[in-house]
Amino acid sequence: MPVPPDAFLARLWNERASAILRCDDPVTAKIAMEAAVEGGFRVIEFTMTIPGAPDLIAEFAARPDLVVGAGTVLRPDVVDAVVAAGASFVVSPVCDEAVIARCREHGVVAMPGCATPTELATAHRAGAQLQKLFPCPAGGPSFLRSVMGPMPFLRIVPTNGVDEHDVGQWLDAGAYAVGYVRTLFEPDALARRDAGRIAARARTLLAATRAPSRAQTPPVAPDPFEAGGTRPASGR
Repeated sequence: MPVPPDAFLARLWNERASAILRCDDPVTAKIAMEAAVEGGFRVIEFTMTIPGAPDLIAEFAARPDLVVGAGTVLRPDVVDAVVAAGASFVVSPVCDEAVIARCREHGVVAMPGCATPTELATAHRAGAQLQKLFPCPAGGPSFLRSVMGPMPFLRIVPTNGVDEHDVGQWLDAGAYAVGYVRTLFEPDALARRDAGRIAARARTLLAATRAPSRAQTPPVAPDPFEAGGTRPASGR
């Protein structure tokens, strides 16, 4: 069963990071994600570009210590399939309101891709509990800090190019969490099915991610789109 949205959001805030895997071979995908889990990741994402991705989602979602999501979801019917497989969150490279609406119907977290302040706000207003910053813009953390100034109610997750050297800057700028893709699953390591290298990268990235201090729960910011309401925000 998918993890309820509030429980997942709390888990992601505490974990601070997800492992995002994209490759063209399901055997390689299983080996690589097992290595990331061995290295400490507990929130993981298989993109739908992996052949047999729903089977991988189902296999890993059966493990009670993991929360599994589906990435590169572009159509509402694919939301149906990945939720049936056990996905607790659904990630898209673009902001598609039909996909967000279907996630809401299923009671799972939507994380659409957004590249501008307008797209981030649009995703939020459409009901997306998280907003994937993709691709990460020039200026990186400085861009995020500028966006979070007037819109601290957003929960933004950068996922493109974040590494152990700048993750602290992203979190300090207001990132709710981060997603590791190629900096975790390096192309050469994937090609060699080098589980040891991937596990080592996982440990390095998670150590850097967990080093900055921050509150145990997200701070609360006024949400101008909820009459008289507030919501947990991606605080700095």
